[in-house]
Amino acid sequence: MLRGLATISYWADDVAEARRWYTELLGVEPYFDRQGPGGRLAYTEFRVGDHQAELGIIDSAWSPHGRERGGVVAYWHVDDVRAAYERLLAMGAKEHEQITERGEGFVTASVVDPFGNILGVMHNPHYLEQAEATGRGPGAGRP
Repeated sequence: MLRGLATISYWADDVAEARRWYTELLGVEPYFDRQGPGGRLAYTEFRVGDHQAELGIIDSAWSPHGRERGGVVAYWHVDDVRAAYERLLAMGAKEHEQITERGEGFVTASVVDPFGNILGVMHNPHYLEQAEATGRGPGAGRP
């Protein structure tokens, strides 16, 4: 039923600032922007990672849950959890859960980004096995 990460939606009061922050974090420009009423940026979307998963940032005014932060943590695979976690903190994110060894090669950490979203990073051996099986493992050319 669940075949992999497709889209993660984050909310921000200032989508333009979130766009700038995530462009710096990800090292890529978003591929899609949508203006809202009055010409204000209401939505931006990036394609991220080995499988080009979608990360969308939506104006908080459109949130069906108000401005509350949800309890879901979407974890993105990274090769070096400590380096990713330290970079996120250096960029102004706040600790949500410190680096945690989960056993069998699984390591996680999470932060709250400057816009109130929980962003998780994980070293996941299963992800690497799948990436290798599809020719996207370490050292493989990326699209």
